[in-house]
Amino acid sequence: MATCTFKKHLSRRSFLRAAGLTIALPWLESMVPALARSPGSPRRFVAVSNGLGFHAAHLFPDTPGENYELTRYLRPLEDLRRDFTVISGVSHPGVSRGHSADVCILTAKPNLSGSNFRNGISLDQLMARHMGTETRHRSLSLGVSAASSTSYTELGAMIMPEQSPQNLFGRLFGAETQQAQQENLKRLQQGRSILDLVGNDAKGLQQRVGAGDREKLDAFFSSVRDLEKTLAADQNWANKPKPAVGLKPPKAVQSKADLIAFQDQMFEIMALALQTDSTRLITLHTGSGNGKIPLEGVEEGYHNLSHHGRDPGKLEQLAIVEEAQMRAWGGFLRRLKSVPEAEGTLLDRTMVLLTSNLGNASAHDTKNMPVVFAGGGFKHGQHLAFDRQDNYPLPNLYVSILQRMGLPYDRFVTGSGTMRGLEMA
Repeated sequence: MATCTFKKHLSRRSFLRAAGLTIALPWLESMVPALARSPGSPRRFVAVSNGLGFHAAHLFPDTPGENYELTRYLRPLEDLRRDFTVISGVSHPGVSRGHSADVCILTAKPNLSGSNFRNGISLDQLMARHMGTETRHRSLSLGVSAASSTSYTELGAMIMPEQSPQNLFGRLFGAETQQAQQENLKRLQQGRSILDLVGNDAKGLQQRVGAGDREKLDAFFSSVRDLEKTLAADQNWANKPKPAVGLKPPKAVQSKADLIAFQDQMFEIMALALQTDSTRLITLHTGSGNGKIPLEGVEEGYHNLSHHGRDPGKLEQLAIVEEAQMRAWGGFLRRLKSVPEAEGTLLDRTMVLLTSNLGNASAHDTKNMPVVFAGGGFKHGQHLAFDRQDNYPLPNLYVSILQRMGLPYDRFVTGSGTMRGLEMA
């Protein structure tokens, strides 16, 4: 552990102060005594996650390779077979604790330390650090029946999700008055000047702490610098009109429990956001609520059905729900595939990940996570079958995604290389 260079240690809660502004520092040891982008049209990434998993028997094929037989959940995607890869036998090393593992879906941060767990940066936000300022919206964090998100900052703070399709549509495409634009610009300018003051006041602090604390402060200041870049980019976008899409905002879904209707609306807006280059990074997380989804044949709450205990009646109802979710996801892929771009289609330039923190929701098991990976210019049409007893690290897929984005990473948390068997087209 690094020793502190202070004659006196920092107070248990220390602050930076400048021009009347006070900002709390992250926890430090000193508080204790004694890329090059790929050419062509831009690449994008979308992560869709489900807090209650997918029943493995209806998702994973029995045979590996290209000649696998489509399962119940894959049959609605038959026309897209060459556009996606099914991946079995993967999980995040060191991640457990059932439902609580949903915060680690995109961070892959081992959470075995329980109450002492502190999350890391999520895959989408790592990308946003490099490319977020190129679009009006650095990234979009969305939720359906989910107050939690899979997007996390470098300091492990959750980015709250937008759960209203109507609000999302307005944020992306709603017209603003000139007065609103001016007020927004003034707010951005004030925010940027505050960060400048804090940044200047904080530089001397790095010389007063030990090596371990300097590393933590570097991460803290890196986040500040990222926010400065975001604010500067926001100023550039403030006076530019939002894209016109020629569509009316979506109507409110009649039932809050209608998970599928919410997903369909979100997917439609997400496709428009990518098509208009309003953002290139999106996460959508479906929570674990227990509302009864209005689908024919479904009589019980969704969460209760996920804890089926192998009861045939519950399994059939659960299959109806999860099959509908797969159809909604397939509709999103088709929307992207229908949009031509210079090198092919929008789907060819967009990596779309479907997964969950739970491989078996009934047992709260985080092994054998469900993974379907589509688009992005990879060679698809196969079932990558890894060992379901000794799982292959899913973070290796994240390394493949980062490199496909043109970012110079050969590791991501517990991932030490690209995913075996996944090749570019």
